[in-house]
Amino acid sequence: MNLEPPAPDARWNGWIWVYRTRWLDRALSIVTRPVYPGEGLSALLLGTNLFLLLSSYYLLKVVREALILSQNGAEAKTYATAAQAALLLCVVPAYDMLAKRFLRTRLVMIVTCFFMTHLLIFAGLGQVGVAIDVPFFLWLGVFSVVIVAQFWAFASDVYTEEEGKRLFPILGVGSALGSLVGAALSGHALAALGPHGVMLLAAGLLAAAVMSTWVVNRYMCATCSNQPDIADQPFRDRGGFRLVFSDRYLVLIALFVLLLNVVNTGGEFLLGKLVVAEADRRALLAGDAFGRQAFIGDFYSRYFTVASLLGLLFQIFLVSRIFRWIGIRGALLVTPCIALGGYVLLAGAPLLAVLGATKLLENSSDYSIQNTARHSLFLSVGRDAKYKAKQAIDTVFWRAGDLVQAGLVFAGSLLAFTVRQYALVLLLSVVGWLIVTARLGREYRSRQLHETPEARGTSMAGEAS
Repeated sequence: MNLEPPAPDARWNGWIWVYRTRWLDRALSIVTRPVYPGEGLSALLLGTNLFLLLSSYYLLKVVREALILSQNGAEAKTYATAAQAALLLCVVPAYDMLAKRFLRTRLVMIVTCFFMTHLLIFAGLGQVGVAIDVPFFLWLGVFSVVIVAQFWAFASDVYTEEEGKRLFPILGVGSALGSLVGAALSGHALAALGPHGVMLLAAGLLAAAVMSTWVVNRYMCATCSNQPDIADQPFRDRGGFRLVFSDRYLVLIALFVLLLNVVNTGGEFLLGKLVVAEADRRALLAGDAFGRQAFIGDFYSRYFTVASLLGLLFQIFLVSRIFRWIGIRGALLVTPCIALGGYVLLAGAPLLAVLGATKLLENSSDYSIQNTARHSLFLSVGRDAKYKAKQAIDTVFWRAGDLVQAGLVFAGSLLAFTVRQYALVLLLSVVGWLIVTARLGREYRSRQLHETPEARGTSMAGEAS
């Protein structure tokens, strides 16, 4: 972290904590190594921030499902999902405008407070009987992508590229724990507090995340010699979409994200078809219609639990080691290769057991290895790209993957595709994903070779001209 002691008259001496938390540096070396003095505390603070954000989101997911399905049904949910992509086309320019007006920390805190106050408004409207199901569904879709993209932009701004490669795996543990804890507590919280009470609970978590952002910024500015200058540097005028389309590297990341989501959502759709078919078969044999719903609920309960636990274990014990063994380029290929092997097997044997095992490994590696590697790609870009281009990629291009997959499902329904035919379509999507990933890896490697270590260490200081 380029640690240097602050001036003796510093009002907020974070350097003292570097020495008080040396035990934390040693403890976190289980996840990644080396962890240099002071890095453990910064990673813990950022990981806690991400834990709070993900916990709030997973608490709100169950509220979203309860509201949209109980008040309007599955059709409204489908239409609202499509509308999210169109809404994000307006969100990205609005985020660009905020980035022009505010510095880094204020930008992050203002956007987080914006979402937090909306939760208070939704809770109040719901209490007086106003229908908030569709607006809340749209809001949560925007919140989930904007707030996470912003966090990783902030994290890549406070770390150099070398530091990020070592310490992002620790931040990923916070993400995995937040997802797991939020999902585990969501049902109990909804039963005890009701949907509007859960909204207030999530708003409290976001308030804690705002304070965490302030503490992280103060700590980094007090212990890192270059951070005060970076934190006070304004953003440029170029918008997120313009940044993406002016850089081949960012275009490849955008295509990578789009295809990743096409394959992921396509696999989930196919898994749902096979689960429903198996539930129908068992209900028919047993003559028990209620057994159908019980089988589906039990399957997905075990499926999500195992996937979350595997993702957490991968994050703790595998991610940083994979980064050291095969680098970011190799890590990006892990999940596509798992998907390729799985859908080849599924095309030959369209069975629930085959797809279930494939999706478990695919999702577990996606939550951990793929997710951390994908966010690490932005460590080598300029500050404007970290915040603005990343927002465009992780919001609009991500949701565009949902729209592409919806189109494939619609076409498959018209043509009466079988499971094997759907698997072949997904297999072609995986091949395209692998090609884009390979080209992205070459572009990433090219950037590494053409940048000096000094340039990479200070890449966060400004946008490349």
